[in-house]
Amino acid sequence: MKYDFNNNLPIYIQVMDEIKKKIFNGSYLFGTKIDSVRDLALEYGVNPNTVQKALSELEREGLLYSKRSSGRFVSEDIELIENFKKEIIVEKVKIFVKEMEELGYSKEEIIKLIEELN
Repeated sequence: MKYDFNNNLPIYIQVMDEIKKKIFNGSYLFGTKIDSVRDLALEYGVNPNTVQKALSELEREGLLYSKRSSGRFVSEDIELIENFKKEIIVEKVKIFVKEMEELGYSKEEIIKLIEELN
């Protein structure tokens, strides 16, 4: 799959975001091995060094961990992963609400629109 990266954001951050999506949506299960740097670089169409930087940052955040000579694995800390997921959701909702308010909608109108979609 070819990814269309945003020029306004470093590619390694966008790669991190894509890997986070796979963790959060269950494509990468807790404790499972993720694809190799080389495979991810091919998948995303980026330099392996870019993937390496993204994976290192995800390790630093605690979402991944390394096993010597075995590769990288998704954290088994479900609470940590759920907290990261919630932070992302809250941020996206704040952006959505702000944009809707800029269009002139009140919070009540936004809630009504969302309820109508369900």
